[in-house]
Amino acid sequence: MDLDPDDIFRDDEDDLDNDFHLEKEATKEFLVILVDASPKMFNTTSPSEDNKDETHFHIAVSCISQSLKTQIINRSYDEVAICFFNTREKKNLQDLNGVFVFNVADRDYLDRPTARLIKEFDLIEDSFMREIGSQYGIVSGSRENSLYNALWVAQALLRKGSTKTAYKRMLLFTNEDDPFGSIEGAAKADMRKTTMQRAEDARDLGISIELLPLSRPDEEFNVSHFYADLMGLKGDDLAQFIPSAGQKVEDMKFQLRKRMFTKRVVRKINFSIANGLSIELGSYALIRPAVPGATTWLDSVTNHPLKTERTLICTDTGALLSASTKHFQPYKNENIKFSVEELSEIKRISTGNLRLLGFKPLSCLKDYHNLKPSTFLYPSDEEVSGSRCIFIALHRSMLRLKRFAVAFYGISSCPRLVALVAQDEIIRDGGQVEPPGMNMIYLPYSDDIRDIDEVLPDSDAATPHATDEQIRKAAALVKRIDLKEFSVCQFANPALQRHYAVLQALALEEDEMPDIKDETLPDEEGMSRPGVVSALEDFKLSVYGDHYDEECEGKASGTSRKRKTPAENAVKECASYNWGDLADNGQLKDLTVTELKYYLAAHNLPVAGKKEALISRILTHMGK
Repeated sequence: MDLDPDDIFRDDEDDLDNDFHLEKEATKEFLVILVDASPKMFNTTSPSEDNKDETHFHIAVSCISQSLKTQIINRSYDEVAICFFNTREKKNLQDLNGVFVFNVADRDYLDRPTARLIKEFDLIEDSFMREIGSQYGIVSGSRENSLYNALWVAQALLRKGSTKTAYKRMLLFTNEDDPFGSIEGAAKADMRKTTMQRAEDARDLGISIELLPLSRPDEEFNVSHFYADLMGLKGDDLAQFIPSAGQKVEDMKFQLRKRMFTKRVVRKINFSIANGLSIELGSYALIRPAVPGATTWLDSVTNHPLKTERTLICTDTGALLSASTKHFQPYKNENIKFSVEELSEIKRISTGNLRLLGFKPLSCLKDYHNLKPSTFLYPSDEEVSGSRCIFIALHRSMLRLKRFAVAFYGISSCPRLVALVAQDEIIRDGGQVEPPGMNMIYLPYSDDIRDIDEVLPDSDAATPHATDEQIRKAAALVKRIDLKEFSVCQFANPALQRHYAVLQALALEEDEMPDIKDETLPDEEGMSRPGVVSALEDFKLSVYGDHYDEECEGKASGTSRKRKTPAENAVKECASYNWGDLADNGQLKDLTVTELKYYLAAHNLPVAGKKEALISRILTHMGK
C-alpha cells in the first residue's frame, strides 16, 4: 500500500484544535435529577412572565424539559435519570416507598436522553396525579423518609462508571427548606442524622449534590435549616448560594440552542518543572467556536447508526487478507516498508506533557502571538499530591515578578511552544469574577508570523487625511451607538439556532417550527432614534458632502466592474482551448484544476470539487 506523503504524518488522535469539539465518553457526566413531588410543590404558585400563576412543579418540569433538549446539543454523551420523591406510587430497583424513577421503554434508568423520553416527559403534568400521585413522604408518627430513599436510589444509579472517567452529581428541586419540620424529638434527630450520613456517603464516592431551591411567595427559602449541612456549604459559599441558585434556575428555563462548554476538566496534563519535579494540571476550555455536531449515518430501515468495516482483498488471488497490511514509501528506486505500529511510533514526536523551559517578561508577549483561544489551567491533587502547593508558589512568583512561563507542549504530531500567563483572582460585589490560575496561550511558529508589506503612496499624490471636523463627527456617531457592557455571549449564531431547531422538530415530530430570533440583525428601532439619525447625517455630510448619492453610485458601478473582471478573464482564457478535441481524446485529465475552472467559470458552472468532479461536470455540460 503506497504512502501518501501529505498524509504520512497526519495525526490520528485528537488534534489540539479539535480537543474541545469532539465528544468523548471519558469526560461525560452522569446526572440524577431529584424532583420533590409533595403537595406543596403543586399548591405554591408564583407569577410567570405573562402574569399567570404557575406551580413550582411546573417550573421544575419545564426547566428539566428544556435542559434535556439542550443537553443533546451540548453534550450528547451525558447520561441522565429523572426521579420523583414524595410520591404515592413507587418505581425503583430498590423497591423503596415514595420514590418513582421516570423512564420510557428501550432505555435504562440512567442513559442518554432520547426523543421519546423528552416527548413523554413534556406530558408528565397531565398524567402525574393519575399515574404517580403526590403525598408527604416525611410525616410525624411514620418512619418513612422519602428524601433518604431518593438519595439512596440516586446513589445506586450513579454506581455506573468510575469517578475518574465521569462526573457524577445529583440535582434536587424542592420548595421545602426543612423536610423534617413536622417531626419533633428523637425521631427528627434520627431521621436527620441518617439522611446526612447518606449524603456524606455519596460525597465520599465522588458524587456532588446540588440544590435548586424554589422560594414560595410568602417566605424566602432558608438553606440554613437543613440543606446547607446536606451539601456541606460554609462561609462565603453559603452566603452566595441563593443568588447563584436563582441564576441556575433562570438559565435552565431560558437556555439557547448553542453548544456550551461546561466547567469540566477537558484533559489532565503533567507539568514537568525541573529535576524530575512534576505536578498535575487540569485544562478547561474557555471560548471556542460553536459548530454543528458531526453527521451520523443511519440505516434507512432500523434507524441505527451504521458501522463501517473494511476488508482487504488480494488483487492476484481474490482472497481475503487476514494479516495486517504494510505501507511503503518509494525511496531511491526502493520501496521502504512500514508497519502500522512503526508509523504510529514515527508520528509520536512528543508526549502530551507540558515541560517548563524558562520565563520571560510580560512585555515580550504580544497580542498577535495568541493564535487561537487559550486554555485555562488549574492544579489538581488527585494523582500527584502537592500539585496545588507548588502551583500556588509558582503562580504568586510570576504575578509578583511580572513574568510568563515559556513551556513546550505537544501531542503526537502537534508540538508547540506555549506561554503560561498567571491570572490573579478578581472579586467584585462579594463574589468571584475571575478565578486564579494560568492561561495557556499557543505561540506561533516563525513561519506563522508574516511581515506586512508596506505600500507607500506615490510621491506626487497627496495622502488623504481626515479633518478635525470629520473626526469630531465620527466620535459623536460612535458615542451615540456605543453598545454598553457588550459581550459576545449576548448573541447566538442564527444559523446554528435554526439548525438545532430543525433537528428538534424532526426528532420530536413537532408540527410547527420554533420561532428563531436573529439577534445579529441591526436594531432598526434604536438606529432610527433622532439623536442617532442626526449624528449619522452629520458624519455623512462631513465626509462625502452634499453629493453623497452620486459618489455612492459611482463606487457601486466601480465595484460591479471589479466583480465582472474574473468572469471576463475566464471567458478569455477558455477561448484559447479546443475543449471538444480535448474531451474526445481524453486529454482533459492532463489539464490543471485552474485550467478546468476556466471552462466552468465561463459557462457559469460550479467550480468546487476535486479534479475528477470538474472533468465530469465539463463532459456533462458538453453532452459527452
